[in-house]
Amino acid sequence: MTNATKLIAGILLLAVTTIEYGGTFLLGILSGKYTGFNEFQRSMFRAGHAHAGVLTILALVALMFTDQAHLSEPIGWAVRIGFAAAPVLVGAGFFGAAIGNGRTEPGGLIALLWIGVFVLGGSLLVLGIGLLRARG
Repeated sequence: MTNATKLIAGILLLAVTTIEYGGTFLLGILSGKYTGFNEFQRSMFRAGHAHAGVLTILALVALMFTDQAHLSEPIGWAVRIGFAAAPVLVGAGFFGAAIGNGRTEPGGLIALLWIGVFVLGGSLLVLGIGLLRARG
């Protein structure tokens, strides 16, 4: 495992604490501890929490594959950072788009979700191609 992968993996593992916090916030909303959120907002918060968790796991797995793809150092860093940024951007997009008193449709921060989607897509494509090229 490269030092670059160890660094990004360590950061991702520390960032899981923010997902845990999001989970306790979501549990508070769903249990009635925090009131004033409508169904749209609760759904967006659930989606943000779930996507952040799943994409963080994907990022940790992808880091291991990145070491095997024989990418140049700058491209390898870009892929690692892209995989690490995607859960943050997508989760923030879901949460941020739902913020606002009585909001019933996504706000402007939904753009973060789409940025995260494109960052993740680019990282997936580069890593996938890199792995196919590194087979022999």
